[in-house]
Amino acid sequence: MTRRKKGNIVNGWLVLDKPAGITSTQAVAAVRRAFNAQKAGHAGTLDPLATGILPIALGEATKTVPFAVDGEKAYRFRVLWGVETTTDDAEGSSVKTSDTRPTRAEIEALLPRFIGNIMQTPPAFSAIKIAGERAYDLARSGEEVKLEARPVEIYSLQIIDDAAPGDTMTATTFETECGRGTYVRAIARDLGRLLGCYGHVTDLRRTRVAGFTEERSVSLEELRDAAGCNAPRDARAGDESEHDDAPPPPRIQTPEELAAAKQLLEPVEAALDDLVEITVSSSDAGRLVQGKAILMRGRDAPIMNGTAYAMCKGRLLALGELEQGEFRPSRIFNLGH
Repeated sequence: MTRRKKGNIVNGWLVLDKPAGITSTQAVAAVRRAFNAQKAGHAGTLDPLATGILPIALGEATKTVPFAVDGEKAYRFRVLWGVETTTDDAEGSSVKTSDTRPTRAEIEALLPRFIGNIMQTPPAFSAIKIAGERAYDLARSGEEVKLEARPVEIYSLQIIDDAAPGDTMTATTFETECGRGTYVRAIARDLGRLLGCYGHVTDLRRTRVAGFTEERSVSLEELRDAAGCNAPRDARAGDESEHDDAPPPPRIQTPEELAAAKQLLEPVEAALDDLVEITVSSSDAGRLVQGKAILMRGRDAPIMNGTAYAMCKGRLLALGELEQGEFRPSRIFNLGH
């Protein structure tokens, strides 16, 4: 006998504007509690000190998390020159100092080295696993953490402060667009070392993840207002795993409150903007939900090969692969009618 999951059936993406001071896992737990949702996960960890876009997948949207995680990301961050820290941000303790301060021209001369496909060594305090343990757990316990450099892609990196080329800068604000696995703290660390003045991140905000932007974001306060929540403001309770199937703490929630909270959600397919969308008939939809392949017919049938998603009457049905005029489903979505 199948055990029925507790909680509400909620499907979609909440584009959370994460506040500083909580982990990404705690943010997921707070959102899950607000909806009393059965399942939730996030698309890309943000450090506790960081703010900004943390897309949170609820229900069937968790099946699309990898596509959001792989998407391009944008950040705005401020680097304080003169001090390198153990964590490469303001949370760590000082390990190297310098009285040297760079000019804007000196910084800009080095930025091309950080654009394109480069090798980057992640910070010791990172979520990367070493023999099954998180690097930050090992670092906090006093162990020496050595991580290998890995390839990352940085599309743009620019100074946004209003300063003349010859101006000496005690701190500098940057904006960057980058691919998966890029550490902004490592950019600050490496740039500071090249400049000979050292540096660390004091403020970090993520402004975009794939197609999820600040314009579409929701604060925890806005979510709680819509859902009628009385959860603690800092959301520190209930530190759950991102994809843990255990139900959130129960709470009283009226159908009206749940409906209001759902108005804040983006559809499940919002994470699939970079994929080809195909529209299928009702008869083909019936085959797809059974896991069967369908032939793409008609003059509008896509001629490309690759990953795509199928829609029928505005409802997401399946993720799959297009190959030689055939669509083979790999993930089926149960979103009702």
